[in-house]
Amino acid sequence: MANKIIFLFFSLVLTTFSGLCQDISHYEEIVNTTNDKAKKLVALDSILKRTFKTDPDAFITYSLQYIDLAQALDSIESAAKKAMNLQYPLTNYKNDPRQAITIINSVLARKYKIKDSLLLGGLYIKRGSANTKVDLKKAIEDYNLALINFSSCDSLNIADTYLFRGQAYSQLGKFILAGEDLTKAFNIYESKEEYDYMVYAQQGIINMFSMNGFYEKAKLERDMLIQKMRNLKLDSYLSNEYYNQALDYKKMGDPAQEYKSLLKAEKNFDENASSKSTYVGIQSTLIEYYCQQNQLVEAKKHLDILESLEYDFSGNSLAEMNYLGAKAAYLKTRGKYEEALVLLEKKLVIAKSLGLEDEIMSSYSSLSALYFDLGDYKKSILNNHASTALKDSIYNKSTANTLAYFQTLYETEKKEKELVEKTADINLLEKDNQGFKKVMLFAGVAAMFGFGLVLLYRNQRYLKANKILQERYSQELLISQEGERRRISKDLHDGVGQQLLVIKNKLMASGDEDTKQMVDHTIEEVRAISRDLHPFQLQELGITKAIEYTINQIDENTKLFISAEIDNIDNIFSKEDEINIYRIIQESLSNILKHGQAEAGKVSVKKLRNNIIISIRDNGVGFDFGEKYQDVKSLGLKTLLERTKFLNGQMKVSSKKESGTVLEFQFPI
Repeated sequence: MANKIIFLFFSLVLTTFSGLCQDISHYEEIVNTTNDKAKKLVALDSILKRTFKTDPDAFITYSLQYIDLAQALDSIESAAKKAMNLQYPLTNYKNDPRQAITIINSVLARKYKIKDSLLLGGLYIKRGSANTKVDLKKAIEDYNLALINFSSCDSLNIADTYLFRGQAYSQLGKFILAGEDLTKAFNIYESKEEYDYMVYAQQGIINMFSMNGFYEKAKLERDMLIQKMRNLKLDSYLSNEYYNQALDYKKMGDPAQEYKSLLKAEKNFDENASSKSTYVGIQSTLIEYYCQQNQLVEAKKHLDILESLEYDFSGNSLAEMNYLGAKAAYLKTRGKYEEALVLLEKKLVIAKSLGLEDEIMSSYSSLSALYFDLGDYKKSILNNHASTALKDSIYNKSTANTLAYFQTLYETEKKEKELVEKTADINLLEKDNQGFKKVMLFAGVAAMFGFGLVLLYRNQRYLKANKILQERYSQELLISQEGERRRISKDLHDGVGQQLLVIKNKLMASGDEDTKQMVDHTIEEVRAISRDLHPFQLQELGITKAIEYTINQIDENTKLFISAEIDNIDNIFSKEDEINIYRIIQESLSNILKHGQAEAGKVSVKKLRNNIIISIRDNGVGFDFGEKYQDVKSLGLKTLLERTKFLNGQMKVSSKKESGTVLEFQFPI
């Protein structure tokens, strides 16, 4: 089984590498002509790599074929990865989030086949992203499921989930919950030094306030973010924050402050690190500002800067929309109404595709003024009505969200006040009864206190001494067992093994092939027993390679498919401790083979700053921990626990019948 998987893996790698020189038509021909499903899957994968960013229609078409074929071949994890990649183009390019949800559901129907927590949690995140376009409440349910399925090691993915759930709560007007989630995401990103995402999370909080008209609150949060950026030397983000503050001032109708913020944004822009899209926005907004002030020379200067940029607007709809609006404003101020009209119509189309209500309203308003200047009063009125209707809609939403925000604050404060009042009432009642209780209990407590203290002290000393004695006995027993194993292993290797080699040489001289083969088989068994008794590869290879060697041996010589993620932990522990760590992994894998009835397993050894975490999981039948540990015939778990104590570590067992088992060990460095 292991050899077959290795062959398939190298086949995939070699096919992918050689395919880099082939064009898409070559792989399309394979897809359309071959009857070999595995070969067809590899060809589809090559097409997807080539169309991912260049041809969304082809990418969607071939992704659907890949997912169907992968599911037919029972390659559910491969289908899951492609379903996750397909969600964004289906939802945003094809505007068909329901199909994205249907495809992810088809994969989740067989989620029991998915053992990777990152993959399973990721599927729920992607379904949640699609559901944000359909049903925000269902999106939040998906993000909740993602948090359940991610493991504690998937901290960045957990942060992503909090970020997306916070954004969904914000859209529902649940600002308290949104703020809590976005703050959690911010803290995780900051602790992991993922500053790009940290900034993004804080911007989510700021945008939540800005979009709902809480401009003062947004500015307060933005000022704190700017200060943190300066402290962390994240100067490349400053330009974007000043630009966003300028846009808020524009919404507030404060052109003087808008202009000051735009100049700060322009001054802090870093050509090597800051976003060029932000630069387009800054220059575009400055052009519109100068046009409003009738400063055409300044407006032309910034338009020339914008048009001299080597920037492909087709790849960024937001930047293109800003450029079109700025140039249209300049042309209108110059009296070139027809040219301005063409640009504004294009801007309106882009604004609608992005769903930006403020920009849609602004486009309608500009079109209304432009048609008025052209003398087409009917279209001017129609566009004015559209702008007014959208403005009223935005105002109503903002008002509703403002009421929801303050209502939530009111309810929260009301509950806190009620809790404080009830606590005060309870405290008063307790004070009334306190004197009586003291009189009744003082005598009894005083009489028993001394006697109980003596008993407690003696009992504690006895338990402590007994525990130390028991742990010392267990540790000495493990050391003694390891020494005895080493001695027997050496005797087998140096004694019996050497004698069998002498017998083999004599049999070779006599020409007795049948007996020679029996002796060869016996020699291999003796060597295997010797290796099991004492892992010589620890001395020869080091603990990291010894663990990898053991895993490879199991993978190649048993039906169990086992994968591994092993960090280098050489020269961290003493030789005696390394043997115990090796034995823990060896005995855990032995238990999977003997009792787990598993098809697959995974071993993870992670080196952190202060400790080593070892995780061993399988998809077997599982067991009841309490029942197994109390079974006097079951020594496996007890031995693992004793070895863990020997290393001053912690052991955690997660298992249920028919649901697999996870053993996790944590050892201090």
